[in-house]
Amino acid sequence: MPGGTSVRPHGGQVALRGVVAMDGPSGTGKSTVSRRLAQAFTAAYLDTGAMYRAATLAALRAGLTDLASDAEIARVATGACMKSGTDPAAPTITLDGEDVSAEIRGPEVTAFVSAVSAVPQVRTELVARQHGLIAAAVEQGGGIVVEGRDIGTVVVPDAPLKVYLTASPEVRAARRGRQDAKAGRQTDLHVTLADVERRDRLDSSRRISPLYAAADALVLDTDRLSADAVLDRLRALVVERGLDG
Repeated sequence: MPGGTSVRPHGGQVALRGVVAMDGPSGTGKSTVSRRLAQAFTAAYLDTGAMYRAATLAALRAGLTDLASDAEIARVATGACMKSGTDPAAPTITLDGEDVSAEIRGPEVTAFVSAVSAVPQVRTELVARQHGLIAAAVEQGGGIVVEGRDIGTVVVPDAPLKVYLTASPEVRAARRGRQDAKAGRQTDLHVTLADVERRDRLDSSRRISPLYAAADALVLDTDRLSADAVLDRLRALVVERGLDG
């Protein structure tokens, strides 16, 4: 897949060693706590979901829909020039040189991303790019927090710390509705809940890299936990596993 990678340079002593794999469905607070965890330990951060969303945006801009063939989707999605920035303070994703960090969160991309993510050729290409970014961060002598839906099961199955965040569909829909409203996007709780449940079904039932918790992952229900409480638990786990240093 054309396009380079961008690994955040670390200043001073790196406090996280290795990879923290963060998995779970949307609306569990995964992005918020992953970024904050990376910042707390002076680590890089990678949002793999943003990569699939950028690939989806490329397909949409090419006029493709969910009725397009896997071959058509793969041709456009893997041919797009994407670049991922891994600074947790300001993560970026560009498509053909354009910052699309906001556009990929829109309803059109959200409605199509599960279909694009299920195409085997797309997953193969993007996982290879993810491996490159992860390796670059670790080779610099540091660590990286990687979030997505198949990090602990497929992308980095040997990660020394795997966490799977979960929450009820109702709570996740309410959270996503608040995020949409904050971003100026119109929101309807019933529509959002239906979309959350639809994506859960698609992501957990796809043939390639379905969404599920790795056998050795810590499963953490965030229904009644604040982001601060989840972050405290994650920071303690990093220390317990001896990944700080």
